[in-house]
Amino acid sequence: MNILVIPDSFKGSLSASEVADIMEKMVKKVFPKSNCLNMPFSDGGEGAMKVLASHSEGKIQSCTTEDPLQRVLKANYFLFSDNQSVWIELSQTAGLTLLQKEERNPLHTTTRGTGLMIREALDQGCSTIYLGIGGSATQDLGSGIIQALGGRFLDEFDTELPLGGGALSRLKRIDLGDLHPQARICKWIIACDVENKLLGIHGSARTYAKQKGASNQDIILLEQGAKQFAAVIHQQFGKDITSLKGGGAAGGVSAGLFGVLGATLANGFELLADLTNLSKTIPTVDLILTGEGSFDEQSLYGKLPIQVATLAGKKDIPTFIFAGKAKLKELKQMQHCKIIDCTPEGMSVQQAMSEAASNLERALLRELNSLTLK
Repeated sequence: MNILVIPDSFKGSLSASEVADIMEKMVKKVFPKSNCLNMPFSDGGEGAMKVLASHSEGKIQSCTTEDPLQRVLKANYFLFSDNQSVWIELSQTAGLTLLQKEERNPLHTTTRGTGLMIREALDQGCSTIYLGIGGSATQDLGSGIIQALGGRFLDEFDTELPLGGGALSRLKRIDLGDLHPQARICKWIIACDVENKLLGIHGSARTYAKQKGASNQDIILLEQGAKQFAAVIHQQFGKDITSLKGGGAAGGVSAGLFGVLGATLANGFELLADLTNLSKTIPTVDLILTGEGSFDEQSLYGKLPIQVATLAGKKDIPTFIFAGKAKLKELKQMQHCKIIDCTPEGMSVQQAMSEAASNLERALLRELNSLTLK
């Protein structure tokens, strides 16, 4: 039997690699003669670089850059074997996990470090930039990235604005006179797995800024900054970034890079599936094991397990979705797919998180053993 193990992380308890290793261990216990392909995956945000390093041709490169508060740090990116394409994870340089809770403040945090990393790739001659944008600590609409590439964000007195989202309400003009020449002509592809637009009740500031450290008053200011940024983009570049689906992702990075540099947005999972030839791997297996921490209605909107199940369904390959907590118990349109809740009935969330590994092991043994009885 050929079995593909391709989970996402169980956020807060197990990484995707840890989940995959547990799955492989249980597969070997029940089916010792099986061929098990261990492929912890990502939907294009955090963890994508590890997927590429394991399943795509290229190498991880290290460079000196900055964190969201402009402190120097070393971070990695993935350079494809053609030396023309690069995958950069925004979370490596502008991620929420780089900050202590008391340091979070989207009025000041910046994506400049991401821009410095991109600048190094452009200096090496890269002509395609893949940017995974999950897990950001910022709300600067990518202005920090553009600033690191030579752009200037000016107020009514032609004074350059400070970095971060807090000053964008004073933006009057974007000067690209000194922009890195390669930035104008390279291909920008943003891996985006959310559909939030930039503004409004479901927009970037009102949906995500609080978890990045913003107060209610900060959120109002950040929303004003995004509106002003959008107005300047429309005036200077003739683009409406407020209607862009996914424009609110990562503090508006996708909207900003779309408006200023002509970036395109793509589904993160589909990008990685293409770059790792996943669509060619799936038809070669007999069973697929995937999963995530919480499987609910939101999971249907592009989360990794449902994407995997959709690909598997085209070939009628049985797929088990293991979830730390499954609020959605079945998928009526996917008869090949089974959802398994790993948490015993009555167990608290806190206990389930701390016992995630053992709960997953028990669920896997139960389900895999059931296959031997068929």
